[in-house]
Amino acid sequence: MTSVPRPRSGEMDPVEGMRALLDLWRARSEDADTRPVAMTTLSGEPVAPLYTAADRAGVDEVSSLGVPGEFPFTRGVYPAMYRSRLWTTRLFSGFGTAEETNARYRALLEAGQDGLSVAVDLPTLMGVDSDDPRALGEVGRCGVAVDTLEDFRILFDDIPTGEITTSMTINSPASILLAMYVSVGEEQGFARHRLGGTIQNDMLKEYHAQKEYFFPPRPSMRIVADMMRFTTAEMPRWHPVSVSGYHIREAGSTAAQELAFTLADGFAYVELGEASGMSVDDFAPRLSFFFNAHLDFFEEIAKYRAARRIWSRWLRDRYGAKSQRSLLMRFHTQTAGVSLTAQQPYNNVVRTTVEALAAVFGGTQSLHTNSLDETLALPTARAAKLALRTQQILAYEHGLTNVVDPLGGSYYLESLTDRIEARAEEYFAKILEMGGGSILEGVYAGIESGWFQVEIADASYRLQREYEAGSRKQVGVNVYVEADDEELEVLEIGPEAEVRQQKRLAEVKATRDAARVETALTAVRAAAADPTRNLMPPLIDAVRAHATVGELMQTMAGVFGRYAERPVL
Repeated sequence: MTSVPRPRSGEMDPVEGMRALLDLWRARSEDADTRPVAMTTLSGEPVAPLYTAADRAGVDEVSSLGVPGEFPFTRGVYPAMYRSRLWTTRLFSGFGTAEETNARYRALLEAGQDGLSVAVDLPTLMGVDSDDPRALGEVGRCGVAVDTLEDFRILFDDIPTGEITTSMTINSPASILLAMYVSVGEEQGFARHRLGGTIQNDMLKEYHAQKEYFFPPRPSMRIVADMMRFTTAEMPRWHPVSVSGYHIREAGSTAAQELAFTLADGFAYVELGEASGMSVDDFAPRLSFFFNAHLDFFEEIAKYRAARRIWSRWLRDRYGAKSQRSLLMRFHTQTAGVSLTAQQPYNNVVRTTVEALAAVFGGTQSLHTNSLDETLALPTARAAKLALRTQQILAYEHGLTNVVDPLGGSYYLESLTDRIEARAEEYFAKILEMGGGSILEGVYAGIESGWFQVEIADASYRLQREYEAGSRKQVGVNVYVEADDEELEVLEIGPEAEVRQQKRLAEVKATRDAARVETALTAVRAAAADPTRNLMPPLIDAVRAHATVGELMQTMAGVFGRYAERPVL
């Protein structure tokens, strides 16, 4: 072991003194560090064995960290954070028919859940009705089937829409489901300005990652702009876009890519809103975000901190936002579905708990915790309640909410935050270059060329190779494998749900006023063809006439066309 003189206190500059101590430590730890490979984060970022004040030398702590609730919001968007209000517990739920999902919603609310998060089935996500041949075998399987306003009435039966907040994960048909929610709320006696919640409506990430697109990018963004203008004017408690990095990460991106591509999409929506005639301070406060909480605890926390810092800086300096509310990045988090394993599924409780802990230390505003059985099927009621109780235990039993940003100032965490921020800025520069100085045009260019897809695919391939080679461990999959895993009781959605849904749809079609439906569809077609008109009012009239999701999507496709992705190898 090498002998290195220990510096005496006061003999040198503090940073130089720390560097000297670090040299001493390295010399003494060389033989003790027996890890066979270089350490990296889950995203492949190199990780040093020790971080000290020397890693933050020259960084202005006031401007880079500040205090919670003040620019640049690295340490949180509110001064007291969870000391004044806990995050919203919001489990993503939906299966089978509206009746079954309504029962699950009421059970979760009775168990202490704060808000609803609506999961719809694949046909609804794709803008296809339950009686369409393409929906065969998929109705109600991965979420609740929604075809007409009648489904929404049942879905929110005995649930006062004006007294809770609701999140809806829907994109291509988002305008139609928002029209349904407005209609149900008003039928319950709640004016639309009283309705609070979020609709995902993030079309850009569909072309990057999730692939549930219907129309081409530019017409899709026209619909998003209409929804932004409509909610700004008439639904002040509603978030018209939840800019989603979750699906980008689930597709295989790194943390830095999730951060960069999500914020680039967010900046694109800002430019879209401004191009449609709105002031940034009119709509930016109601843009929300949706991030993944993946396996690497510190990397995820750093990602959230960097996100707040970048958003506030860009909104202020590039887009000229004056209102502090415009600078606040408020976000929902969901634990990583892709991190769950079918092998030894009870291990998923531990994974989800640590991921949720990262979201809390990262300052999330609302949180969904995945259930242990979600890699096998939709969660059972028992598994969903355990996922909810996981959040409640974190909130009340461990002292996690007593101190605002308890990890702030950690040498490692702050260094990692700076590094992820720098990686994101490199991506922004590339997107700006592709767009000739416009983020919006750069995002369009990246979609059309397949650039986003290639970046994500390359990152996904790297990580999968690490798992297959065994250099990255996955308990129960490539290490500590067991021959026989304990079987779980899983939720089964049988074909009878599809039969019931198709029967209700047939009854609605048979009893509705066909002439009224045709008039409503004609009005939607005319509004789609006129870029000066807002689509939301005719869509609300159409859903009230019981036009179906599929009929409305096909009507708009007659004007906007359908999108087919160009394969990129």
